[in-house]
Amino acid sequence: MLDTLITSKTRVKLLMKFFLNSNSSSYLRNLETEFGESTNAIRQELNKFEKAGLLNSFSEGNKKMFQANTQHPLFQDIHNILLKQIGFDHIIEKVIQKLGKVQSVFIVGDFAKGIDTQIIDLIFLGENINRTYLFDLIEKAETMIKRKIRYLVLSLQEFDNYKKDASGIQPLLLWTKEL
Repeated sequence: MLDTLITSKTRVKLLMKFFLNSNSSSYLRNLETEFGESTNAIRQELNKFEKAGLLNSFSEGNKKMFQANTQHPLFQDIHNILLKQIGFDHIIEKVIQKLGKVQSVFIVGDFAKGIDTQIIDLIFLGENINRTYLFDLIEKAETMIKRKIRYLVLSLQEFDNYKKDASGIQPLLLWTKEL
């Protein structure tokens, strides 16, 4: 769907990279390697996004780094469109509501880094989560969004240990129980 609205594949990749996870930052050469595209095409799109105020840039050593401007009035709208494009809204609606005592859901792996892949890695944080029901719902969600979903169910203590072992990769909060 997004490819129909936005004809530049580079632009779509940049939106996914920076607007799925606002903590994601990168520089031109790294994006060239990650996307497998020419620096010219990427540079042009980065400049357009920066000029429009959608991306901020800063220096890190001799590299010009880019990151989403979370203060931009359209940031949240773009973020939500991307979540719907990927199908996260279906996962949240179909999986969380009837599972039990789910406290939070995090996305990890490539999507947490802003890289679009066919595999979505999720962590469900909570207690007494019905794993059989979760498995059934995950299968249905995979069919709906046409992507593979890998998941872990962890307690709060297990999650703390996971974060320590994750070597600097920040889990991206997808959903949390309202207090």
